[in-house]
Amino acid sequence: MEGHGARTHVIVFANEKGGTGKSTTAVHVAIALAAKGARVACIDLDHRQRTLGRYLDNREATVKRAGIDLPLPVHATGDGRADGNFGEYYRAFTNGYDFLVIDTPGRDDPAARIAAALSDTLVTPMNDSFVDFDLIGQVDPETYKVVRPSFYSELIWDARKARAREDGTTIDWVVLRNRLQYLEARNMRRVSEALDQLSRRVGFRIIPGLGERVIYRELFPKGLTLLDAKEFGGMGLSHVAARQELREMMAALALPDVPATQAA
Repeated sequence: MEGHGARTHVIVFANEKGGTGKSTTAVHVAIALAAKGARVACIDLDHRQRTLGRYLDNREATVKRAGIDLPLPVHATGDGRADGNFGEYYRAFTNGYDFLVIDTPGRDDPAARIAAALSDTLVTPMNDSFVDFDLIGQVDPETYKVVRPSFYSELIWDARKARAREDGTTIDWVVLRNRLQYLEARNMRRVSEALDQLSRRVGFRIIPGLGERVIYRELFPKGLTLLDAKEFGGMGLSHVAARQELREMMAALALPDVPATQAA
């Protein structure tokens, strides 16, 4: 893969474990940016599950069926081959777009590694458990102190160093903590302390993500998001809280502002 988009900000959602809310978060970030007027493109590199791609297909179908106007990023799905079409899509979507959102499989994948190395913002969603923490670091079973970074953390560390040597830029690595409010307090505190230790060691930021809410699963068939409240009726208190979570997450990601010419 050659080159890096000079104008397009590349956001990659990557985690080699499944079930962390990666695709749901990627969709909501893409739609939130598009709703602000940004030109957004998406690539789904998980050609098997294709959750992000299906979500946006459903959204497009809703737009056509209901005759409504919704922000709709352009999107494509990678074919899953190491020498496949990811490079073609990447070049196309870093030409004329403000943001490129890439969703990767929940497993080790050659294209996902390339995407992570090309990212400006690398987002690793995780549930607040030591099962998920094990992806990025190992802890002592008695003290819960961090013993060492994991292979994945070392992989991202090496990618960041290579990127700095290549073009002098840095990858903003963000660990996004999902489903916080449903955890036992002692476990939450231990995971939080371990994350703080590891973040100082390998240099990622920690931000709050999205809660475990039924509404996310209910919106999938129509491709709607929490930003499309007027399209799915009145909002209960849980929906209001979920939208606040989304707003806080978007602010914490600290992405570039949408160009004024686009947002106007």
